[in-house]
Amino acid sequence: MSSHGYETGRLNLPFVGIATFGKYPYQPDWDKIEADVAVLGAPFDFGTQFRAGARFGPRSIREASTLFSFGHGGAYDHEDDITYLPAETTRIVDLGDADIVHTDTAQSHANIEFGVRKILKAGAIPVVLGGDHSVNIPCINAFSEDEPVHLVQIDAHLDFVDERHGVRSGHGNPMRRAAEKDYVTGLTQIGIRNVSSTAREGYEAARSMGSDILSVRQFRKLGVEAVLDRIPAGKRYYVTIDIDGFDPSIAPGTGTPSHGGFTYYEGLELLDGLTKRGSVVGVDLVEVAPDYDHAGCTTTLAAQLLLNFIGRILHHRT
Repeated sequence: MSSHGYETGRLNLPFVGIATFGKYPYQPDWDKIEADVAVLGAPFDFGTQFRAGARFGPRSIREASTLFSFGHGGAYDHEDDITYLPAETTRIVDLGDADIVHTDTAQSHANIEFGVRKILKAGAIPVVLGGDHSVNIPCINAFSEDEPVHLVQIDAHLDFVDERHGVRSGHGNPMRRAAEKDYVTGLTQIGIRNVSSTAREGYEAARSMGSDILSVRQFRKLGVEAVLDRIPAGKRYYVTIDIDGFDPSIAPGTGTPSHGGFTYYEGLELLDGLTKRGSVVGVDLVEVAPDYDHAGCTTTLAAQLLLNFIGRILHHRT
């Protein structure tokens, strides 16, 4: 104990210091990634069609994540009787952000893809903080030299537009671009609902290209185990989480909110089940626009969900 009555050393409370993701080490040299998980910011929102602001998502999620920075050696879950993210074995680094070039979608996406490729080359799992959902396009592009993946999407919207007004790389296009890849073996799109999404033709195109589409109500009727049974077992999963897949009562800070969304535990139980059903090899979480949520509920949800998901990925991986 010090003369002031507290333990010696840095207390590192959530509101002090540099706000890296979970207060894990910052690694600015992308050729020296020695980690199991590498977090990359993609503060890009030129792909939005309505309310912008997701460019501030990575910074805000990082700040919210400091609340869960686990100064006590890990996160013990008494329901599972498991300590997730134990300090002695958890290797997570924060790489900072990909360079975003103002008004240049192609170059900004290329810079995001470059970062994800560096992570994959290092043998780590990329966790990308968006940004709007178009950042999924370069993330999936980066897997072109890896083994095939099955894409699991949590979202209010189908995001399966081929081209609209000449745009092919906006936040309405990423699942269509993914489905076109021969190394994406199929898509499971969960949470898609009512007037928030797209025309009938979009659903027909998605199903014809290998998508299994479920609404929130269908998810609840089936139950999480039955939904997991619809996802091919033993595969490599890339998981893309649009925060508007969750109900705006808990996630108002997004550009295109849609009522009727998931609760926190519905999302977590689905993600937990995925980590036991196969191998999660990549994650992005997108569309957090913090300026529409002054209470910070959305960023807290994003950070809490990601840390719990990462903990389960690392615990259950083979």
